[in-house]
Amino acid sequence: MKSKAVVENGFMETEIGLIPEDWKTVKLGDVAEISSGGSAPQGDNYFNGKNPFIRVQHIDREGDRVIKWDLITDDAVKKYKLKIYPKGTIVFPKSGASIYLEKRAMLPLDAYIVSHLCAVISNDKNVNQKFLFYELRNIELSKDKADGYPTLNLSEVKNVKVIIPSPLEQQKIAFVLSKIQQAIEQQDKIIETTRELKKSLMNKLFTEGLLGEEQKETEIGLMPKSWEVARIAGVYEFTKKPKKLDVKRYKKIPFIPMVCISEEQRTIDKYDLKDKVGSGTFILKEDLIVAKITPSFENGKQGIVKDLPLDFGYATTEVWPIHEVKNKSNIDYLYYYLKKPDIRNEVAGKMEGSTGRQRVPKNVLENLKIPFPRYVEQGEISGIFISLDAKLSQAESKKQTIQALFRTMLNQLMTGKVRVKDLDIEVN
Repeated sequence: MKSKAVVENGFMETEIGLIPEDWKTVKLGDVAEISSGGSAPQGDNYFNGKNPFIRVQHIDREGDRVIKWDLITDDAVKKYKLKIYPKGTIVFPKSGASIYLEKRAMLPLDAYIVSHLCAVISNDKNVNQKFLFYELRNIELSKDKADGYPTLNLSEVKNVKVIIPSPLEQQKIAFVLSKIQQAIEQQDKIIETTRELKKSLMNKLFTEGLLGEEQKETEIGLMPKSWEVARIAGVYEFTKKPKKLDVKRYKKIPFIPMVCISEEQRTIDKYDLKDKVGSGTFILKEDLIVAKITPSFENGKQGIVKDLPLDFGYATTEVWPIHEVKNKSNIDYLYYYLKKPDIRNEVAGKMEGSTGRQRVPKNVLENLKIPFPRYVEQGEISGIFISLDAKLSQAESKKQTIQALFRTMLNQLMTGKVRVKDLDIEVN
């Protein structure tokens, strides 16, 4: 071990950097039991049991927690000589590309684990297990691994240097970080609940409406009696190229909007600005729905582009621009109807083109039959989904803010730049 020199500001230099002078560094293997799981059972007869079996893919990277598991039989445990790990065991990938994801989790229950996972259990009464979890969360174990099929040997893990504050400060650090993590999990619950509500309402509102009307059977399923079955092209307008562009009006404008599909976007809600006006210009309205089905994004991609700076713009050949008819059709209503999983999958089944460049033929969208209520009810239905999306956006934004706070506090607390030892915190 390198010699330690006390620095004037209360920190000392160690092999892992500056740490408070009242902390110490040790090898992980000196304060914890390090091991790995067993072979994964093979064969359907070993599943649908009662014993939790956790694999690498069962760990949620964002939430640092185990979100699901397989259930294996007693015969599987016996056949593969599996060892059970207690609730609270720290687990993370030790082989394969997944180690680059730097996943960490604590087992939410007693469970068996796959051999690709490393297990860490504190065996020192002065080292808090939850603190150890957060410390490992702050250490990049894959940073020195080459590309290919990397492996973390157990001996490497045992030699990882960790910092050890006093037991009370460990508890306080773990307490602060766990409270922030709980706030993240709360936003996750809001997001999940809102998504489930949105999914449920899509199935309900597009078949029952909002007015409690008696329903009728139609060629596309049940719908309220006052609704009609309509072709999209019969109630919405598909944009056409202009016969002639008014160059005089726009000749002084250096840029025009370009609506296109980016592979980074799941939805189309933005436009780029291009510096030329060409013969391929499309007329676009302020409210525009563009729908394209691609195999790379769960069979669906569409969006609404609003607030275009001009009343026209380019659109790539991947885009089918559709806009509403004043006082007749609401573009948001169509947008949410096309996002229904069953409708999206139906349209996806009619894609044409070569692999990687498949798209929905225009006539498929034009002739797609939809349930069509009165204009006012269209707005009321779409308004509900707009409100739910706003709630989702708010929760996701809040989650990102709290996640950024967690990352900052994790680093600050684990380097001693922020100290909580003297804070009056009641810890369990």
